[in-house]
Amino acid sequence: MKLLAFIPIRLTLLLIFGILIGYYFQFDPKYLLTTTLSLFALLALVFFLEKNKKSILFGSMAALSFVSLGSYNYTLAQPINSSSHYSHFASNQNEKWTLKIKEVLKPNPYSNRYFAKVKSISNTPVSGTILLTIPKDSFGLNLKIDDELVTYSQILPIDKPLNPHQFDYKKYLRNLGIYHQLRIAKKKFIKIENRNTTLRGFAAKIRNHIILKLKQENFGTDELGVIQALLLGERSDISKETYTNYQKAGAVHILAVSGLHIGILLLVIQFLLSPLQNIPNGRTIILILSVLFLWIFAFIAGLSASIIRATTMFTFVAYALYLNRPHNTFNILALSILFILLFIDPNLLFQVGFQMSYAAVFAILWIFPILKNLWFPKNIVVRYFWQLLCVSIAAQLGVLPISLYYFHQFPGLFFISNLVIVPALGVILGMGIFVIFLSILNWLPTQLAWVYNKIIGLMNNIIAWVAQQESFIFSSISFDFIQLLLSFTVLVIGIELYTRFNYKRIMFFLVSILCFQGYTIYQEQQTKNISEALVLHQTKQTLILNRRGHQLSILTNCKNRPDYLISDYRTAERIDSVHFDSLENSYSLQDEKLLIIDSTGIYLKSAPNYILLTQSPKINLDRLIDSIQPKEIIADGSNYKSYVDRWKATCIKNKIPFHYTGEKGAYYFE
Repeated sequence: MKLLAFIPIRLTLLLIFGILIGYYFQFDPKYLLTTTLSLFALLALVFFLEKNKKSILFGSMAALSFVSLGSYNYTLAQPINSSSHYSHFASNQNEKWTLKIKEVLKPNPYSNRYFAKVKSISNTPVSGTILLTIPKDSFGLNLKIDDELVTYSQILPIDKPLNPHQFDYKKYLRNLGIYHQLRIAKKKFIKIENRNTTLRGFAAKIRNHIILKLKQENFGTDELGVIQALLLGERSDISKETYTNYQKAGAVHILAVSGLHIGILLLVIQFLLSPLQNIPNGRTIILILSVLFLWIFAFIAGLSASIIRATTMFTFVAYALYLNRPHNTFNILALSILFILLFIDPNLLFQVGFQMSYAAVFAILWIFPILKNLWFPKNIVVRYFWQLLCVSIAAQLGVLPISLYYFHQFPGLFFISNLVIVPALGVILGMGIFVIFLSILNWLPTQLAWVYNKIIGLMNNIIAWVAQQESFIFSSISFDFIQLLLSFTVLVIGIELYTRFNYKRIMFFLVSILCFQGYTIYQEQQTKNISEALVLHQTKQTLILNRRGHQLSILTNCKNRPDYLISDYRTAERIDSVHFDSLENSYSLQDEKLLIIDSTGIYLKSAPNYILLTQSPKINLDRLIDSIQPKEIIADGSNYKSYVDRWKATCIKNKIPFHYTGEKGAYYFE
């Protein structure tokens, strides 16, 4: 594989391997530091003593050094390993917390949510970031970045997923270095007026001012939401329907300021500044202005992690263009990942956006030249769209396994969206920046705002039309981590086979396909033999799943069924058919007898192994336990919390196991 000929790429892969070791295995930071320094000292010694720098000894020492560096860097980057982290000072009681808002998250129907920096606990200076949740009725107050507040509250763990195959928000936050949360009740905090403004807070002020100005113009609601996402990285005002359309059309990446936007913007800037090449030091001026304008755009767009990494990468690309070495892009990409991104923040490796961004970029740089050479149209217009199609296919090939693993869907008409939207994206971005500039100065003509609104509306309509072609949207695709690895193996070996056709590569390619197919068939056979029954956790509802191989029965009396829970379980467990049945008073599940007691409180005095309490029945649990003597008592999310607490105490007193799905998650019958 020619890519591995680049030394920066080899070192990047070694660093990533070291980060993965640090992620899955916990080491003492002091031990890792000693090991890393020792390995680099030995590497330096070998470098000066070994005449052959390509020897196995030198290569092995370099590999071990960078793997150890990756593990140490990841361990050191975890906030909880810092001696000043708040978790080492917090107790399980109410304490005085001084917080500073770092990031405003998208609110849910009941509360506003933030990432907040912990400045002190009971006047003791500490460090770390925490998830902050405030009910929406708390003074009707919406906090902004850099706002500071003081509250008396108790630290709480992040809620773990309570149902199988549900999104693990706790793991997601842990990868961001956030381990706990504070839930502040009404009138339980004081906002501090005097505060220091950070660079990100200043950027947020400018962005909020721009959004306020845009809202004063005659833009449609959907159009304004898309404009804010395209140009300012603010997606909270996009309607759910519009966002879903972009997802189904395979164009959701357009709504997130990322490498695509920064790359197109760099091309626009370079084109507009190209006349400066004719003056002394013109190319240097173009480089400086290009990088400056890119970072100004990143600043206005909020300086999020995705924007910073994209701007950093294209800063290197701009420098490569300045050196007339654009073909050395792989070195630039590897260097940007290694020395600036992963070296500073190893946690980026575990973020989906980071994985998909660099998978797409690597695929474009590697696969696009191969696809482009398949055909060379003489017509310049046809050639342009052919190359654009090749870029789109290459990017989709790169992100397809990741997309299937995380989202379990594939938009079959992605190329239509990209062929129509991407060519116009440069004009849309350039015109949008011009619109923002005029709007800030109160010089935006009504006609220009009308034209731009129509352009965005036309783009939304095209995306909506593509999204309506349901037969080309492949969803609910079962795809696990092993399939992810095997599919990338098939892709890499297949591309290598195409570039150099020989017997050895044919055999490797066929073996990789057989491994992928064999594992998929094995999983299907394993699914046929699985039999399980479980009670899900769902607020105000009772859901019992009874699964036999590829068949799933859902027992419930609820009319508003939580389709997302059922869909996640069905996809992950490879379920072919689902049918619903009404709840009855008793069942035989997994050779165990289950008695269900609902709000009526009526039950038969049989001898069940398990009792499921639903809809808050008013019963004497002591008398029930004495008369029936169950093996275990289960309470689901349909019950009042006060009832659950009382039942739990009763079960503890009677030494009967008690399982509340709101605390322990879904209950599996043995």
